[in-house]
Amino acid sequence: GSSWNKCDFESNPCKVLPEFNLQPGWIRRNGRSGMGPPYSDHNGNESAYFLSLSSEMQSSSAALRTSVFLPTDEEHLCQIRFHYWVGQMGRTLMVGLQKLSEDTVTNIWQVSGELRNQWNVNTITINSTEKFEVIFLGMVETQRQGESVAIDDITFSEGC
Repeated sequence: GSSWNKCDFESNPCKVLPEFNLQPGWIRRNGRSGMGPPYSDHNGNESAYFLSLSSEMQSSSAALRTSVFLPTDEEHLCQIRFHYWVGQMGRTLMVGLQKLSEDTVTNIWQVSGELRNQWNVNTITINSTEKFEVIFLGMVETQRQGESVAIDDITFSEGC
């Protein structure tokens, strides 16, 4: 709907992902960056921007946190739709839910790299009785060139 809040990464700031520039593992880039696949965003545009894991990652995982969302209710569930790319070997993208009263992150969705180098789309629905954050976690088992995890066009419904 028109009330969805969209992060397409074309313009730098994104209200819902306030700190993505400060996360050392995620970078904003396009398909012409010379960093390997993906060579375009999910629409096939080589010059359009998306987020991907940096090949210079210091650790084996990099988290991307949303701002804090208010509790959901029956009429307004929080739906998050996003496009994702996971290179073949040893790459995982996980989406987690962190309620503010808890230290642990609950894994609500994940995919590992058996996908053959293509963009896919997914929608997750979140039901939470308390304030929460959503975390996109990119993980690499081995540092291999040319196999990435990328995210594009994250949209948040008005229930978020």
